[in-house]
Amino acid sequence: MSQHKPASSLDALLPVFALICMLMASVYLFSSDSSSGANQIALILAACVALVVGVKNGFTWKEMEQGIIEGISVATPALLILFSVGSLIGTWILAGTVPTMIYYGMQILSPTYFYAACCILCAVIALSIGSSWTVAGTLGIALIGIAGAMGLSVEITAGAIISGAYFGDKMSPLSDTTNLAPAVAGTDIFSHIRHMTWTTVPSIIIALVLFFIIGLNTDTSQFSSNLSTSMEVLQQEFAPSPLLLLPLLVVLGLAYKKVPAFPTVIIGTLAGAVCAALFQYDAIIKFVNDDSLPSVVAIIKGIWIAMFDGYTSNTGDSVLDSLLSRGGMSSMVTTVWLILCAMAFGGVMEVTGLLARLLEGVLKAVRGSSSLIIATLGCGIGANVVCGDQYIAILLPGRMLKLEYPKHDLAPVNLSRTLEDSATITSPLVPWNTCGAFMASTLGVATLAYLPFAFFNLICPLVSGTYAYFKFKIEPLEHEATA
Repeated sequence: MSQHKPASSLDALLPVFALICMLMASVYLFSSDSSSGANQIALILAACVALVVGVKNGFTWKEMEQGIIEGISVATPALLILFSVGSLIGTWILAGTVPTMIYYGMQILSPTYFYAACCILCAVIALSIGSSWTVAGTLGIALIGIAGAMGLSVEITAGAIISGAYFGDKMSPLSDTTNLAPAVAGTDIFSHIRHMTWTTVPSIIIALVLFFIIGLNTDTSQFSSNLSTSMEVLQQEFAPSPLLLLPLLVVLGLAYKKVPAFPTVIIGTLAGAVCAALFQYDAIIKFVNDDSLPSVVAIIKGIWIAMFDGYTSNTGDSVLDSLLSRGGMSSMVTTVWLILCAMAFGGVMEVTGLLARLLEGVLKAVRGSSSLIIATLGCGIGANVVCGDQYIAILLPGRMLKLEYPKHDLAPVNLSRTLEDSATITSPLVPWNTCGAFMASTLGVATLAYLPFAFFNLICPLVSGTYAYFKFKIEPLEHEATA
């Protein structure tokens, strides 16, 4: 490694500046469709800029290629989950599981408190199972369907789902990120969770108040007629029944038992397939639309199509058809493409030392404990943007900043909390981040469309930064044992 030149500040900033410019051009030219290809090109071109800088600094192609491979390998579990969630959505719609959740949800949830209720429901489930992705891929898709059928904003609903899911995920001892952050910082998980309550609880309360205010100001005059029509169509097409919720219970049970996400979703997909075969004969025959096939073959073909290409609804209700025509592995291809490009860029930035140089530049601006915590917030958010993955955004700043906290008489719980308040919380707000891409694909709402309404995710870093500025609830090093 001695032949490698150290990266300068200009070296580190050049690929990031190129990426920002190209992403701005992408959004300007393609608007909400920018993640369907334009952003991917921007990420690859920015990676090329980083490669050129790497060559200038003495890195070989083989070294940088290995960095790309390692970067992509980090995202492999997320890619497998993405594909499996696509299949799950397809079979759950075909099985009537999602339509049943929509059907019962429309009877229970009032438009006035719908957004706040979405947030609370997702928070409770995520707290119990420790997975924001599982919540979004199960309860989330149903809540989006309910919102669409009721004529409510799917963008605000997605923001409420993500707010609740990330609050629950962040505060759950079962969550992988909630275990990772204290491990990186050098503290224990329960001290970490106790310390996080000071920033997360006020943030979720503010978010709930905002969702409730939006609900109070929602026009409900047309809802009753829309609901009755949609419920009649669902009753005719899928015959909603509590039995059709069995796949959901299977997934939540496996998640609670801490079965890994990929097998959990695959088993949930198969449960949906069995449920479809047992209870949705008419719906499958209508979906396949091929009278030449024997019944058993038609059922197998219908389930197979739902798994790889999703379900296509033809109820005659335009709103329901748009909501229920979803899923399949093929629906995740563009998202996987986006993640691969993002991880390639992040991999080059890391292996060439450009990312480390950026973090070192941030550290030079640190003048005290408050500025160190605020700098950590910036590093976590910036790593989400540059690296495209929340785990890397926790690990890299955590490793680099760990030794700085004792120098400023700060206990490790301050670092672990700040990593979560930045890296974990803001990951679904970046379109090319694994979390942002997952949420957009699963909920069917573009990242930039739901971003203004993900109140908890926007507020929590601000609360954390405000605490740091006023040195409120900042744990000194000597009090670590009682944190």
